[in-house]
Amino acid sequence: MRERLSRLWTQAAPAVNAYVFAAVQRFQDAEDVVQQVALTAARRFEEYDGTRPFVAWVLWLAKSKIIDHYRVLGRQKLVFSEALLDQTAARLVERQAADHAGAAALERCIDKLPAKSRKLLDLRYVDDASMDAIAQAVNSTAGSVRVMLFRIRDLLAACVKAELAKEAI
Repeated sequence: MRERLSRLWTQAAPAVNAYVFAAVQRFQDAEDVVQQVALTAARRFEEYDGTRPFVAWVLWLAKSKIIDHYRVLGRQKLVFSEALLDQTAARLVERQAADHAGAAALERCIDKLPAKSRKLLDLRYVDDASMDAIAQAVNSTAGSVRVMLFRIRDLLAACVKAELAKEAI
């Protein structure tokens, strides 16, 4: 259960941070609210319905913590209305789903590449190797490596676009 929560939180954390930092003015306060959301999610994880998006559930928790934060400050009105908080959460849920679909499509497209192309991508983006180091590793020139990576990225972009179009149908 702990591993699942950790994995889900890692995926949802950027959306939670964006949501909270947009709604809470002071940086330190926003950090505190994010920590409260994380603790609440951990304590109440058994209440989470796994058939629904985790990010939607955790943003609902975040909304509650944001409202609590402003109540504690003694303010009569929120800086943002509840409707705006709901709308922001909905957009973040949509965005995360789109990001996930794009990442999954990219993985499928990378799997379709020839081994040499995957090796070039690994050297460049996993190992963070320089063009000269990659050229040496594949017995080529830095200029050729640049051209090959450019072509691979173009192929991947077209493939991802096609994969996402197939999913939209």
